[in-house]
Amino acid sequence: QVQLVESGGGLVQTGGSLRLSCAASGTLFSINSMAWYRQTPGKERELVAELPAGGRTNYADSVLGRFTASRDNSKNTVYLQMNSLKPEDTGVYYCRATRMGRIYWGQGTQVTVSS
Repeated sequence: QVQLVESGGGLVQTGGSLRLSCAASGTLFSINSMAWYRQTPGKERELVAELPAGGRTNYADSVLGRFTASRDNSKNTVYLQMNSLKPEDTGVYYCRATRMGRIYWGQGTQVTVSS
C-alpha cells in the first residue's frame, strides 16, 4: 500500500505562485512513476506532470514553461512548483503513484486562482 498526502494549495491572484507537496508513505519500493493531476468541476481529471522513475518529466502543454515538478527521494516527497498562475489553473490537484500495476491517489488539494 502507498499513502499520499498533498498540501500547499490555497488562494492566489493571477500571476502568483504556489508550491504543492505530495508526501508518500507505506511500501515505496518499485514505484514506477509519480504524477500530478488536476480536476475542475464538470471536467475529467487531467494530467499536469508525470515523473517516471529514472526518466524525464513530462508536462501538459497548458503548463509547460510555468510549472516544474520535482522529487526529493530522501523525503519521499514530490513537488509541483506553479508560477505565473492563471484562473484556468483553478482546480483540485491530486498526486498519483503507480506501483506494480496499481494506482494510488491522494485526497487532493484545492488551488484557486483569482482574476
